[in-house]
Amino acid sequence: MGGALTEIETRDDLARALRHLRRREAHERCLPELTYRELATKTGWSVGVIGGYFSGKVLPSTNRFDTLVRLLGATPAEQGALATARDRVADRDRLAVDVPPRPASPSAPRQLPADVPGFTGRTDQLAELDKLLDEPGRLVAAVSGTAGVGKTTLAVHWAHRVADRFPDGQLYVNLRGFDAGGAPLDPSAALRGFLVALGVPVGQIPADLDEQTAQYRSLLAARRVLVLLDNAHDAAQVRPLLPGSPGCVVVTTSRNRLTGLVVTDGARPVPLHLMSADEARELIARRLSADRVAAEPAAVAEIVARCSGLPLALAIAAARAATDSDLPLARLAAELDGASDRLDALDVGDAASDVRTVFSWSYRMLPERTARLFRLLGLHPGPDLGVAAAASLAGVRPAAARAALVELARAHLISETASGRFAFHDLLRAYAAELSQADDGHTALSRLLDHYALTAYTAATLIDPQREEAPPSTPAPGVAVDDLAGRTEALAWFAAEHQVLLGAVTLAAEQGFPEHACQVAWRLGGFQQLNAHMPEWLDMLRTGLAAAQRLDDRLWLARMHRQLIGAYAWSAQWEESERHAGLAIALFRELGDEAGQARCHRSLCLTLERQHRYRDALEHARQSRDLLDGTADRAGLAYAFNSVGWYSALVGDFESALDNCSQAVPLLQECGDPVGEATTWDSLGYAHHHLGRYEEAVACYERALSTFREYGDRYYEADTLDHLGDTYHATGDHRAARTAWRDALTIFKELQRSEAEAVSAKLVADRRTPGQPAGQQ
Repeated sequence: MGGALTEIETRDDLARALRHLRRREAHERCLPELTYRELATKTGWSVGVIGGYFSGKVLPSTNRFDTLVRLLGATPAEQGALATARDRVADRDRLAVDVPPRPASPSAPRQLPADVPGFTGRTDQLAELDKLLDEPGRLVAAVSGTAGVGKTTLAVHWAHRVADRFPDGQLYVNLRGFDAGGAPLDPSAALRGFLVALGVPVGQIPADLDEQTAQYRSLLAARRVLVLLDNAHDAAQVRPLLPGSPGCVVVTTSRNRLTGLVVTDGARPVPLHLMSADEARELIARRLSADRVAAEPAAVAEIVARCSGLPLALAIAAARAATDSDLPLARLAAELDGASDRLDALDVGDAASDVRTVFSWSYRMLPERTARLFRLLGLHPGPDLGVAAAASLAGVRPAAARAALVELARAHLISETASGRFAFHDLLRAYAAELSQADDGHTALSRLLDHYALTAYTAATLIDPQREEAPPSTPAPGVAVDDLAGRTEALAWFAAEHQVLLGAVTLAAEQGFPEHACQVAWRLGGFQQLNAHMPEWLDMLRTGLAAAQRLDDRLWLARMHRQLIGAYAWSAQWEESERHAGLAIALFRELGDEAGQARCHRSLCLTLERQHRYRDALEHARQSRDLLDGTADRAGLAYAFNSVGWYSALVGDFESALDNCSQAVPLLQECGDPVGEATTWDSLGYAHHHLGRYEEAVACYERALSTFREYGDRYYEADTLDHLGDTYHATGDHRAARTAWRDALTIFKELQRSEAEAVSAKLVADRRTPGQPAGQQ
């Protein structure tokens, strides 16, 4: 062999040397040659890739090549010579399959959960998934199987193995299709997360699901991205998340077979069954020392039998033994044999669902402080939670809560996400919920809901200091609150907790905490409007309204009706918006709350404006102004003056527009509201323009633009640019007009706003305008 090593110059030569080693190793052992499948089992690589190494189609990476020649019995001297030969071939052949076609982008999303150490078995399923890389047109795989069978583990492990084949990133989402704590994740919510990860600003994400899907597929059209859709409920939940690009690959996991996805979308079915006895023994052996397993083979066989080949149960059993080196495996096997209860709510009639046994003895080994937190976590609405929320549940300090959470994660009873939050496997959540009945769940829930209501209060006021806010209630002892330093952190907190807060509103309403339901719904509404979460906003407010009715609190009823004015307006449900406006105004009038009435009138203006009912909108704006005149609500009065000015301009009364907007400016300066002031400068510019005072109009618009750009308000920047272009056009400065319109059009298109069509039409009309000087076209 040694003399032939110097003759290795190509991949074919290298493959010939590998085949020679395999034959020699078999001859020396007096056994058949190792098959590709046997090598795949030993290495964890796919059968197809191993075949590529031996055929010369694929050049192994350095680490893989070293591993392979050692398995084939190469001597140390041969290993060194072969490594040199492999590097020589690599220098001449830069087209190796194992080398990515282009470097990964440093900004590409890398969302995969951590790979599981000691992964074993599943050779056939890994080979099936590998075919996604080799068969054009088969770009979706549907991994299916019972709960706890290892669907996610398999998918994540395979995804890490092939991640270098997807230089544009890897996307991951838990679709919570069988989440015992709530409804499956809406595809729209999953798409928003993906779009943000792909670099789309939140303000540019459309509200409509079909538009989100189109934006997502457009972004992936020229990219090579791996998408892992975990725990899907059905094919309908998955379809909007499928890219249209042939360069992307999707793996989805589900307890359902997703037959519809196979039939209509060409998905490759990858059924995942219980582990064989050999695979189960190998899983335990990889997580414990070889000596320990060899010393108690009968106990290991008993553990394998009692775990029924369920990977989740096997992993917990192995972790239990690994963390207590003095525990005899025979005693562990006896503990498994001694319990017979099941998780009744999730019993599907087969052995794979009998996991309460495993959970119970693992749980009993926890210190009481950690066991108590585990029980209380079963009360949480999910899908995940932060340290302060856990501390509030248990009524302990955050440091103690974090220590207990980390201990639970080490015991594989919860998992810590990349963002530092903690999540349950759905079976474990059901088990914890059963155990929580032993504690005072009502008191713990009260603390948890206090946590969300108080932190939401802080976040809402940081985002909009001028908003009308309901004062927070006095929290129960032991409630922890997340520290938020400014507007950016407040927005990030709402984004991270959005699904949790929606669940908290429902939980509060169902479990006898109607005031908490109202508080959280009220405070979350501003974030939902800002980020166009329209369906969730409406559903949540309906729940909040029902809670206010049960509470029989007239003020909370008025507040809920008032938010519904805007929610229905943004959803283009004009009649419902006006109906809730009437109810809210009547309630605030009954309460003697003039500021509340005024805000309702101003909220209704949007509904009327979007129907082009400008005179009706002006009338309600005037009512808002008149109600607030002379009150202490300076910010509300300022916005009312601007509203009267704007709608006066829309009906052609430009002098009145100037008068009202001019009164708004000093009030907004007094309140420290630069964005509101910029909106008023835009209104002033509009009035000056229509009075023929073009220089004044340009000055107002430029002042507004400066502030909108400083605060990153893209929509109003585009809106003001559109107005500025109109003014330049009126003065005959077509070049400046076209520049402003082009800039506005660019932003409107980025935001996917319908206003882009009108601006585009102006540019087209301007090109056709006769008599322009050549230099201005």
